[in-house]
Amino acid sequence: MKRDFLICLLLILGAAGLLSGCGKDSGEQTGIKNYSEESQESRTEEEGAVREENGKESRDENAIRVTPTSEITELETGLSIVRYEGEYGFDTFLEQGGAASDGDVAAYITSLLAQEIHMEGAPFGCSTLSVENQDGGYLFGRNFDWNACNGLIVSARPEKGYFSVSTVNMDFIRAGGIDTSRLPDSMQAFVSLYAPLDGMNEKGLAVSVNMIQDSVSINQDTAKPDLTTTTAVRLLLDKAANVEEALELLRQYDFHSSMGMMVHLALADAEGRSVAVEYVDNEMIVTETPVVTNFYLADGEKQGIGTAQSHTRYEILTQTLGERGAMTETEVRDALDSVSKDNFGEFESTEWSIVMNQETKELLYYHREKYETAYIISVE
Repeated sequence: MKRDFLICLLLILGAAGLLSGCGKDSGEQTGIKNYSEESQESRTEEEGAVREENGKESRDENAIRVTPTSEITELETGLSIVRYEGEYGFDTFLEQGGAASDGDVAAYITSLLAQEIHMEGAPFGCSTLSVENQDGGYLFGRNFDWNACNGLIVSARPEKGYFSVSTVNMDFIRAGGIDTSRLPDSMQAFVSLYAPLDGMNEKGLAVSVNMIQDSVSINQDTAKPDLTTTTAVRLLLDKAANVEEALELLRQYDFHSSMGMMVHLALADAEGRSVAVEYVDNEMIVTETPVVTNFYLADGEKQGIGTAQSHTRYEILTQTLGERGAMTETEVRDALDSVSKDNFGEFESTEWSIVMNQETKELLYYHREKYETAYIISVE
């Protein structure tokens, strides 16, 4: 990237930095910081995310509506929220060919921020379901299962592209030689835009990354530009209005799974279409399905390969959908609770659960299986 762009960016953001680290100790600090002088001058709201009444009688009494600001604000230990407005170089990233590895993504971000960045991770489990909403439209539910970490909810408002809300596991990002939680909020937010694991945009397109336990990974190798798992999620949230547009975008790139993991993508749109996108022998296969966990769904020799527990979670959610048909937000929450990690006696936890309302464009977050409290964030 041109040096003058870097200098301009640093002047705007106030200091060099990067993303907040996520430790496996759930008591670690999440990296709440004060604004830089530039940020303070531009602020028109009180410090931190604004908490309001939930505004919907059918939701839990304890639901809290949160309006993010450009300051990283801790909602509770291990879960924070931030807003990023403006340009973050993603179109330029795509124009220069994207990236074929997490290292290449990190190198691109490093070139913008003059701060060494690394991306790495470990296997994780997930469950998703798509269902008609009894109150109108459709709902998409998502569990992220992993070790205790610091999740960051990111409200993105790009100059070119759809607004979105996504979630990042900050444990997957490192800054060379620096405690990332000490870096400016604006830098942490910037880097997190390149590492989403799930989210929904203003058109109601929902995206989730789900791991598959398999010895192979995805490395397509043609003349197309390249995407990693997390940059593919960013592409879809920024550019796709529905599942069909998302699939067309994915076909234009060579996909390379982040962190060397085999993954598939769960996609659902506001019209009710829901699919799993899988890569078998580096060929993209699309399967229509309302439920995705952590095993292959596509027809063929790979079908069913994955963890035994993921089959159990799939069966529970499929049975729930069959019995209920249309569901409410709270029923989707309860369905996610029924397949959360505390049901299986493992050391991992369901770090976050999300009910995405594709009609109202709102996301309801539940943290670490505390399903009595929801944080409501609007995409728009």
